[in-house]
Amino acid sequence: MSAKVFLDTNILVYSYSVSEKDKRLTARKLISETDSHISTQLLTELTNTLTRKFKLSFDEALKAIKECCTNNYVFVNNPETINGAIKIADKYRFSFYDSLIISAALESDCKVL
Repeated sequence: MSAKVFLDTNILVYSYSVSEKDKRLTARKLISETDSHISTQLLTELTNTLTRKFKLSFDEALKAIKECCTNNYVFVNNPETINGAIKIADKYRFSFYDSLIISAALESDCKVL
């Protein structure tokens, strides 16, 4: 079995891109061919991008979110995730939101981010 892969929001965004077909195909291949994991944070960020940048309706965004939940394991951020993110941000000087993704990946026991 392949290593657990925690995806960044950009991978999800590219998987719905109309203008960047090569990136869309690569993102969809990554999702379908790996043990891919995402967090609730990525779902909110994807919704924001789909509705604001791609100008999709909330109904269309909801369909995409449901598809993401079907095709990836979804980690629910919790207080421990936030505590971990704060420690990561402080120690490594990453942004808090990047640190939240790292913390969720660590809690999901993912070997690749």
